[in-house]
Amino acid sequence: MESTLTPEAALAGLAWQIELGATEAIGDVPVNRYALPEKAAKPAARPADAVPARPAPAAAQADPLAEAEAAARAAPTLDALRDAMAAYPHCALRRGARNLVFADGNPAARVMILGEAPGREEDVAGRPFVGRAGQLLDRMLAAIGLDRGAEDRARAVYIANVLPWRPPPGRDPQPEEIAMMRPFVARHVALAAPDFLILMGNTSCEAGLNRRGISRLRGQWAEAFGRPALPMFHPAYLLRNPAAKREAWADLLCLRARLGPLA
Repeated sequence: MESTLTPEAALAGLAWQIELGATEAIGDVPVNRYALPEKAAKPAARPADAVPARPAPAAAQADPLAEAEAAARAAPTLDALRDAMAAYPHCALRRGARNLVFADGNPAARVMILGEAPGREEDVAGRPFVGRAGQLLDRMLAAIGLDRGAEDRARAVYIANVLPWRPPPGRDPQPEEIAMMRPFVARHVALAAPDFLILMGNTSCEAGLNRRGISRLRGQWAEAFGRPALPMFHPAYLLRNPAAKREAWADLLCLRARLGPLA
């Protein structure tokens, strides 16, 4: 079967390993994994009157989803939720990330934007949407009178991601990663209590609506995590497909009309 790994994806994976601190790909001496030891170790002799030891009970396997639900439910504040996410051990992405990217903007804002996952710039800064996509998002919000830095609740925006840790370059969030982080996202929305939720991209729609297909979902109000939610194209998609900015502008106007007067 032909490999689906492209040269670009292989190069991105190598760059990610270098960021993790990998300095060499092979050892000095080749290892034959199929070789058998020259002499098999003999089991120690057991006295005739010895009582066979009882096998140790199998350790109960951890349930990542149940632990995520319990940890999220127990968080009474946003700060506590951040600490609970930082202590959550079951998402392997945390081992390759520099920072946990929690949120940015005003938690009291009427509008909460839910993105997909941090990129390289966000991983370094520890804040969501700070790269090129984030700069485009800021311009999009400014066009309808919103600003993540605003103190006024009516004009402010609160921004978070489904995944708080950066995935490997060139790889989308996996369904099991989305599932184990969904309880934290639900609790995040509940604690922030926005009037409106913006789902940017397929990952956000999968987390909030259990559906994918952003081209079909965008521009149609739905309900996610108990809040009115509007799916929209992710700014990163708009950078790759400028022609889609027309639909994005229509969605922004739809949000602006739903917000009413900002004064």
